[in-house]
Amino acid sequence: MEIFSDLNDKHKNLSLALGFFDGIHAGHIKVIQNAVDYANNNGLKSAVITFSEHPALSFNKNFEGYIMPPDERFIYFEKMGVDYCWVLDFNSIVNIDANDYIKNILVENFAPKAITSGFNHNFGKNKKGTSKLLKTFSKIYGYEYFEICPVIMNNITVSSSTIRKFIKLGDIENINKFMQHKFEITGNVLHGQRIGTKLGFKTANINYPKDCVKLLYGVYGVNINYKGSIYNGIANFGVKPTFYSQQEPILEIHIFDFDKEIYGEKISVEFKKFIRAEKKFRSQNELLMQIKKDIDLNK
Repeated sequence: MEIFSDLNDKHKNLSLALGFFDGIHAGHIKVIQNAVDYANNNGLKSAVITFSEHPALSFNKNFEGYIMPPDERFIYFEKMGVDYCWVLDFNSIVNIDANDYIKNILVENFAPKAITSGFNHNFGKNKKGTSKLLKTFSKIYGYEYFEICPVIMNNITVSSSTIRKFIKLGDIENINKFMQHKFEITGNVLHGQRIGTKLGFKTANINYPKDCVKLLYGVYGVNINYKGSIYNGIANFGVKPTFYSQQEPILEIHIFDFDKEIYGEKISVEFKKFIRAEKKFRSQNELLMQIKKDIDLNK
């Protein structure tokens, strides 16, 4: 997949998918897959038109954060077979009239044969652009338009805002169900206070992405991907209140049956289930007993 940050008219007759796609949830997958399938079935190339920063940052002072770091979206786009991705600066086009956005941005630069968006996709000045407008202009500019209906799970419409609520609740089951892939944190292993080692449970520590909505502090069952090999383990996300309450939370991972030194190396942590909330124990021994229970229940 080729990624561009500037508009150009070198790639025409595309099947476009429009959206920011934070989290790549079930609804996003349908939008992107429809654009890819249309391209494949009609001898075209597919493209995602997205933004470097979430549009909510321009409208919502209370934006809670990303579900995943924005650059990680590209991994999923490529896996789904997207040929091109344009990552535009939202602030440079936020005040463009919705009609002009379709004509001067989408049609002039991409000459789309098809456009796919979600049912609630908005664009243009004051969010005047809607799926209805994209449908209306399809007849004028000669592209096919596909509006993807909402995906409903547990009688709830799948959305990024709902998934953010699940993350804050530590509801891993519904996060993974709504996204249709496991919630994942990736980072380089840091040198820590070696508290886990002193307790007999060596941990690999990584920073939680600073711009992402924070997961509920607690202990989780996880899989760890290290250099293509998958290991089972448990992870604690929080501030370690039994020893000291540090200012910034950290993700500590105990990898079962693993004894390699991996400081500075990259690992990915996939969350499988919530085990318990983080708490302050009365003693180190009480914490040690609880860790043993957590491991025994999840090996």
